[in-house]
Amino acid sequence: MTILSRAAAALLATSALVAIASPSLAQDFKGKSAGDIVVRARGLAVLPQEKGTLNSPLGDIGSAKVGNDYIPEVDFSYFFTDNIAAELIAGTSRHKVRGNLLPALGNGIDVGKVSLLPPTLTVQYHFMPKERISPYVGAGINYTLFYNEDAANNPNAGGLRVTDVEYKNRFGWALQAGVDVALTGNWSLNVDVKKIFLKTDVTATVNGALPVTSKVTLDPWLVGVGIGYRF
Repeated sequence: MTILSRAAAALLATSALVAIASPSLAQDFKGKSAGDIVVRARGLAVLPQEKGTLNSPLGDIGSAKVGNDYIPEVDFSYFFTDNIAAELIAGTSRHKVRGNLLPALGNGIDVGKVSLLPPTLTVQYHFMPKERISPYVGAGINYTLFYNEDAANNPNAGGLRVTDVEYKNRFGWALQAGVDVALTGNWSLNVDVKKIFLKTDVTATVNGALPVTSKVTLDPWLVGVGIGYRF
């Protein structure tokens, strides 16, 4: 099942649960309004869709592979009008990076790990803000900081090992879609999917001497489910 189909299934399941909610729950509900502040806590899957060629004085020697991560995340939304809001997310993820090398150079090489701090600001349009089920779409900007880079220093089958690695911080664009489902009082359930369009420049050193560079397209999906409280 693809990422988008899983998100769609989650949205349908959420809608079904609300549809069978008790009448008493339906009465204890207030729609979104201008001036509202919503704070959410989500469980987030960070799923890079990476592309990148490893370049060296020997030519192209392979491609980059970035692992997924699963993290807690907090976001804050402010409603300028009943329909229009801005959202800022705060969270950090850590990813394992590998290089798939040419057969002549042995098996894949463990590049190491890197942490990402990707603050993302989006402007959203909320459909049906006064209804219990209120979907929204958004677009915005992201700035990703790469930090705590650890070179693996683990030799592969060919005796190659990464001894140093650096990543360049970058701006990127973000698209977003999600839904808020009012539960009771000021509480709501949220399902959210973001697509971040992000690239970075990676510089590594193999065996302390061979420079390797790569322009890596990360383009991660951020898929989150959580709860929110409206102030």
